[in-house]
Amino acid sequence: MGGKNKQRTKGNVRPSSSGRAAELLARESGVVPGFVGFGISTSNEPGYVPAIHGAEEIDNMVDADFRLVLRKLSKRDAVTKLKAVQEFGAMCQERESDVVKGVLPYWPRIYCKISVDHDRRVREATQQAFEQLILKVKRNLAPYLKGIMGHWLIAQCDTYSPAASAASVAFQAAFPLNKQPEALSFCRDEVLTVLQDNLLKETADTLSDPQSVTEEEREAKYVRLLTSSLLALKRLLTALPQTDREAVGERLANVISQKKFWKYSKHKTPQVRGAFFEAVAALCELTPHLIQAEAAQACTTVLLSIDDSDPVVLPPLWEAVLHILSSVEDCWKHVNAKKGVLPKLWVLLKEGGRGLATSLHPNLLPFISQLPGEVTDPKLDFCRTFFSSTIQGLSSERAVASPSECAAIVFAIMECLRFLLIQNAGEELEHRSLQTALITEHLLPLIDTALASPALQSGPLFPQITEMLVSWEKRTTGSEPNTFQRLLVDFWDGLGRLCVRYVDHEETEQVGLEGVASLLQIMQNPSVQGKRKKKAVKICIAEQESKGQGEDPSSGTPETEPSERQGKQDSPLRSSHLLELVCQLAELNMVYVCERDSERHLRFLALLLHAFPKPQVFQVLVKSEDGKPELGLAEAELGTLSENPAVCFLLQRVVVWLRQDDRKDTDFLVNMVFSVLQCCSSKAEQTLVLNHITSDLKWGVILQIIQKAGADAGCFELCEGWLRGSVLGERLVCLAGELCAVGLKGSSSPSSSLMSQHNHSWPLISLALSQQHNNEPLIGKVYVEQIIERLHATLSEAKDISDAGNMEPLVSFISDVASNFFSSVRGCLLLAATEDLLLTIFQLCAQDQTLTRLSDALLQKLKLAYTAGVHSLVTQLGAGVTKGTFLHSAAIWIKNQLLTSPLNLKSLQVLVQAVTSLAETLASSQRNECLLSQFINCLTPTHKEWDSLRKALPPQWVKQPLLCGRLQANGEYPSMDVWKMKGLNRLPAHLCASAVLGKIIFIAIPAENQQEETDTSELPDLRHTVAEILYALQWCEEMEHCPAVVSEYRKMLQDWNIAEKTHGNSSAKAGVLETLFTRSREEGALWSLTLASFLQNSKPVASVVKSLYGNVESFYPLTEQSVNTVQVLCPSLATEEREALIALSIAELLNWQEKEQDGVWACLAVLHCCLQAETPVEEEILLAVIATLLEWRNSKEEWFLFSSDLGKASAAELALPVEMIRFLCWMVDHSPTVLGSTNWDFLLCSMLAWLETASECSGAFWNPWVQQFVCANCELIVRLTEFFTAPPAGVAEQLPPELSTEWQEFFVEGIHSLLLPLLVKIPVEFPEPDEPVFPLAVVVAVGEALVYIPVQLLTNNKLPARFVADQKSSLPDALQTLLNTLAPLLLFKARPLQLAVYHLLHKVMPLLPESDRESATAKSEDEDEEEPCLSPPAAIMSILTATEELLENILGGVQVGEFAVVQPLSMEHCCILGYLLAWKLLLTFFKAAPSQLRVQYSLYLKKTRALHKLLLHLFRLMPENPILPGQSTDTASKDHKSYFTESLPLSLHQNKDLQCEVPHLACSVYYGALKDLPAMVRLWWNSQEKRVFSAVDKFTSKFVSSVLSLQEISSVQSSTQTFESMTVKARSTTREVIATYSVDDIFIELVIQLPQNYPLGSITVESGRRVGVAVQQWRNWMLQLSTYLTHQNGSIMEGLSLWKNNVDKRFEGVEDCMICFSVIHGSNYSLPKKACRTCKKKFHSACLYKWFTSSNKSTCPLCRETFF
Repeated sequence: MGGKNKQRTKGNVRPSSSGRAAELLARESGVVPGFVGFGISTSNEPGYVPAIHGAEEIDNMVDADFRLVLRKLSKRDAVTKLKAVQEFGAMCQERESDVVKGVLPYWPRIYCKISVDHDRRVREATQQAFEQLILKVKRNLAPYLKGIMGHWLIAQCDTYSPAASAASVAFQAAFPLNKQPEALSFCRDEVLTVLQDNLLKETADTLSDPQSVTEEEREAKYVRLLTSSLLALKRLLTALPQTDREAVGERLANVISQKKFWKYSKHKTPQVRGAFFEAVAALCELTPHLIQAEAAQACTTVLLSIDDSDPVVLPPLWEAVLHILSSVEDCWKHVNAKKGVLPKLWVLLKEGGRGLATSLHPNLLPFISQLPGEVTDPKLDFCRTFFSSTIQGLSSERAVASPSECAAIVFAIMECLRFLLIQNAGEELEHRSLQTALITEHLLPLIDTALASPALQSGPLFPQITEMLVSWEKRTTGSEPNTFQRLLVDFWDGLGRLCVRYVDHEETEQVGLEGVASLLQIMQNPSVQGKRKKKAVKICIAEQESKGQGEDPSSGTPETEPSERQGKQDSPLRSSHLLELVCQLAELNMVYVCERDSERHLRFLALLLHAFPKPQVFQVLVKSEDGKPELGLAEAELGTLSENPAVCFLLQRVVVWLRQDDRKDTDFLVNMVFSVLQCCSSKAEQTLVLNHITSDLKWGVILQIIQKAGADAGCFELCEGWLRGSVLGERLVCLAGELCAVGLKGSSSPSSSLMSQHNHSWPLISLALSQQHNNEPLIGKVYVEQIIERLHATLSEAKDISDAGNMEPLVSFISDVASNFFSSVRGCLLLAATEDLLLTIFQLCAQDQTLTRLSDALLQKLKLAYTAGVHSLVTQLGAGVTKGTFLHSAAIWIKNQLLTSPLNLKSLQVLVQAVTSLAETLASSQRNECLLSQFINCLTPTHKEWDSLRKALPPQWVKQPLLCGRLQANGEYPSMDVWKMKGLNRLPAHLCASAVLGKIIFIAIPAENQQEETDTSELPDLRHTVAEILYALQWCEEMEHCPAVVSEYRKMLQDWNIAEKTHGNSSAKAGVLETLFTRSREEGALWSLTLASFLQNSKPVASVVKSLYGNVESFYPLTEQSVNTVQVLCPSLATEEREALIALSIAELLNWQEKEQDGVWACLAVLHCCLQAETPVEEEILLAVIATLLEWRNSKEEWFLFSSDLGKASAAELALPVEMIRFLCWMVDHSPTVLGSTNWDFLLCSMLAWLETASECSGAFWNPWVQQFVCANCELIVRLTEFFTAPPAGVAEQLPPELSTEWQEFFVEGIHSLLLPLLVKIPVEFPEPDEPVFPLAVVVAVGEALVYIPVQLLTNNKLPARFVADQKSSLPDALQTLLNTLAPLLLFKARPLQLAVYHLLHKVMPLLPESDRESATAKSEDEDEEEPCLSPPAAIMSILTATEELLENILGGVQVGEFAVVQPLSMEHCCILGYLLAWKLLLTFFKAAPSQLRVQYSLYLKKTRALHKLLLHLFRLMPENPILPGQSTDTASKDHKSYFTESLPLSLHQNKDLQCEVPHLACSVYYGALKDLPAMVRLWWNSQEKRVFSAVDKFTSKFVSSVLSLQEISSVQSSTQTFESMTVKARSTTREVIATYSVDDIFIELVIQLPQNYPLGSITVESGRRVGVAVQQWRNWMLQLSTYLTHQNGSIMEGLSLWKNNVDKRFEGVEDCMICFSVIHGSNYSLPKKACRTCKKKFHSACLYKWFTSSNKSTCPLCRETFF
């Protein structure tokens, strides 16, 4: 209204203002408006706080925050209102009560409006806020109560439950329960006014503004208000006292006299109708006189709506119906019952209440009890119609589907039937005909229907009939004895005929017979279905019966009678009718069983006998039989018992039926046996009978008897004596023996058929053993033990003859039996045989399936069995580990398995799993905490056994630490055959024992965070055990070329975290350090390495280490063991102690004449250790050592092994020169200035002599000690080379003057002339790189030394000449020999050799194109044909050709764009590595070639498709995300290092990231190809299918383009190349290069733009400024530059150079070739030379060749004349 930017009316210069309008109104009228725009209320209650001047007295009463909230409450937006209401409630809670009271005058109007808001959330929040207001203001609300109460009561009846609940809570907060009627009475007139207005005046349009509220919302609000108002009317009437109800009677009469009120019964909304009928019911109940005044309207409205079957309406409707009938005496005068009411009811009943039977049918009894005679006459017809309709409802769809619906209908039928029979209990003809009709026409047909319907049988019908009969029997002693006596007779006669009809029929349905049996059983014992009866309905029946009975004091007793007798077998029916009927049916049934052999009737007989185990019934069954001849034997055994009719029936009939071979189902016959036993008078008789009949019964029958006995306490009592007796026990023992014998013969034997006959036998044995009663076995204990002994013997035998046949069924059966026995029977392991059986099962579980040949399922069964057994043994009985017990026997067996049985990894894992399971069970036992400790002690090997286990470990572990310098081992080394051993099939016993003990000792030792007390005295040798485990782990770690079984074993231990647990557990660590130190001093070798690892992980303080040895003198005299120990401890020693060691060692060295060679070596080794630890040492000491070495050179030259056969030298002889070399190496690194001229000569000459010795003895390189010698010498060579290449600052001046020259001129050539042939010789001497004897360490050492070889020594090498037939080459012979010798080694399966060869060839690659330059130039002079192509070096190309097919086989199954993972050091890895290295060499060669040659090489690669294949392979080898490992994978970061930004080191050593080598190398090759062959890569990319095209584009753009673009721009910026008359600039941010060409008056500027996916996308050349150039020429030049940059394999600078030369030639007068429109050819850089004789135009030779071949003509392109 007051929008500032809207068009205003002419003359209106001020915006509209509500405030000004209110001020004007106040000034003119003199009154303050109560609610602006809606008039002033007569109640003097302002609707909101007016914001006007002059109303300060009102404003001052209300807090400013409250005023703002109250304004918000008048907004239309629901969210605004909701937030405002919530804010109002919070403010009421937080503010002082005086502040809140100021709001009260304005609250009633706001509350009345928002309490009926359309949004239910607002309504709920309003009531919650109101509660807070009430809690704050309390009694101060009273003056405003009348204005609120009407809407408050309506809110309590809100259709939205949370809102109604909140309003009720607020009401209770305002008024205590006893004050609520008083409060409502106080406001009754106001409340009635509101309700009257809502019900009679309001409409949907008056409640809401039609202009702002949708019709749907208006209607919904109106319906909700109507519903709430009707319910509020009921609530008001209920709450008001009687006097107040009379006071408002006149106003209520005014309401219900309105037709609009009664029309709500036909309202389209069910909620309104339901609320209306609730209100009417309340009016009938509380103000009946008002309803009587409106009787005509009320009766017609309510009674004629009787068929309203809406779920919301029906319950209140029937409440109203019943109230109308009871409160309006002459109600049927206003309604025609037979035409208007009852027909509707009959239809409703026939349809089963339309799914509302649970609500409708409980009302039928009160309904018919209220019907007067004129409505029900003639009574017979009424009853027939009523019952037929109701019974028909049972077959309705909902009643059939819902048991609760069906039950409600049945209850209604039965209680109405009983009521009508009691009501008409006279002897008059009318009454008798009605009684007969009800029984014969309705009750018996209903029973007939139920007998055929399982649903009705399981319902409440049969119990209800039984209750009715009990009631009738009691009434036979009442006021109408004859009537009920006659009713009983009629009913039983009818029921008898009905039952006989079902039984007396051969093809009768099984359901019918079961129904008859179920009915009779419930009559005999109602408790069978007693739980299904509903108490509410029973009470209803009792009330009705008491009404009909009048003053009969016993009228209520029939209802309690059944519940009192529940659980008793005696029938509640006192008459003999039931038993007579049963006997009649049994006799009739027996005819069909005997004569017709009817299975159905036999089952029916079993059900009858189960319900009626009476002698009378059995007497009927046997009276027609003459069984005396058959009972001769029985009489002898049973005596007088054989005269018992039940026993006679059992022997004559039941036993015969049980013995029938073709009978499968005998369960019901077993029930007959128990029925017979109930007729025996004592337990002795029952046992006698069972012993007699079970002596030859089938096992399946006996199993069923035992199962029933175990499942039911009553059955157990009947046969307890038989179960514990000898007859059954001995039969079961014999059965177990027979089963075991059959099982041992195996499935292939003919007795397998016998096995199939015993399909019940194993379950029987299992049940007999495991079933218990009162913690006692079912059968006698002596028989249990005999069976267990037999099972154990059989299982042991089966284990021993597992190859003889299929023992699986037998073992499976025994494991099932044992599992049940162990888990079920308490104290089962008190039997000695049980422990033996348990041990045998454990042994089967602890062995590999390849030995036991058990299936997975069977093994799982056995595990369950032994777990149950051990748990029972430990938790129930407690146990010891004394000799002969299960635990002791198991520990001894496990130990023997570990020490003597060769185990593979699978066998070990199975054993460990079994032992772990056992140990965990022992650890969980709280009875005996030492149990596990004792078990471990039994299991642990003795010291002697540990020693023998260690000696049996293979010795190959020594190689790796020896070559790494971590170990000094001078003992006798094994022969070459030992080193050739590739792997192990079985694990050494030491590893197996370590694994088992490592797994279980940490179960015995609690973790650090557990505060359990453990008796460590039980584990005295734990430190020795832990030491052995660490020893085993160290052995695995040191094994080079680890056999698969060892690597898997090591991984298994890592998964178990054995090492971490050892170092992290103080109990396990205790004493281990001292033990390891002692063993290192005594034995050295691997114990020293184990000590080193332990020190590294545990990091003990210096004082602890010091306490181990006391002082350093204790290590002298030095031995190999003490040297190894010193080497380990040296990093942990203090500087003073290391200096003391140096002093002692020097002293020993200076007295070398008194020492043997071993002693000298030990001193040098200790000295070197201390020097390596950066111990300070004086120069004089070093000079003394050097002088000593020179003395040895003169007097003990044999110690140096110059010109010796290294293969014959011992380990000790090889060790001394190694230590000399290491010392000299240290001198070169740390004190080169100490050495004088003589010392340097000695050093260099010795080094060269050692190298000559090594090169002559390459055949002995299999020996690790020889490898150590060669590696140490190569290390010395590397240090010397690095030293002379770049000497440290200030050192060069202090060296002897001629030293550097001698090194360069003599020693370098001498070294490399020996090293290069040695590298080539190694793969010849050792052609199998996978053999453990292959000297890989030597290859690494020699390769690293050769990295420094000068290029001229490579080009002038002295290698034996090697040439390949038909190999075209322009290279010098030495270079060609080098290539032919080294290139094949790129594919040798030894990674260091591959990389060493690569580094050597990489040095010579840039030199090779020079040889092709002259021949290529000569060819191009007279080239008239196709563009010439030239092959790169043939040796490299042959490698590519050889590997391409291999790579296709390896990677063929991987799609381009997917990442193929390559296993490091596999054959595939070798092949791919060689292929990629060859390509890296080729790219180096290509980059070094001049532009003209590069074109020819490119053409060759294009023809052979070599690059095409490479790129396809690269996109299978490059990872999808080539980020360097160890970084975040967030691609948004620009700081990420990737395989494209970081160079690949290609170190010869095997680093940890070997897995990343091939992917990184593939990325490096791809980067090189894009950089050096962009045009060819672009050509390949454009030829690919869509998927590959997009994958390549996406990958390159994301990871490569930015790096390449930046490098290309940087190379332009940093380029030193200058052009005459052309300048080049680069802009890195925009990826642009700007070339400016100017000559004379001509000025040209070109802008070269690199694409996002450079170099795949085309480089765009845009026009800058140009002066003095024609447009056509300009376009030609731009096209030429674009073509050069797109199609030439080079950089931007090379493209610009080519273009400039072209332009220069154009200005020099050379005309363009008219085919390519270029002066200089884009590929071979030639000028147009071939001229047409006719038109004189000149063309490029290559262009002409293409023209002729593509057009198939030899005419000039310009003049079309024949070209000569």
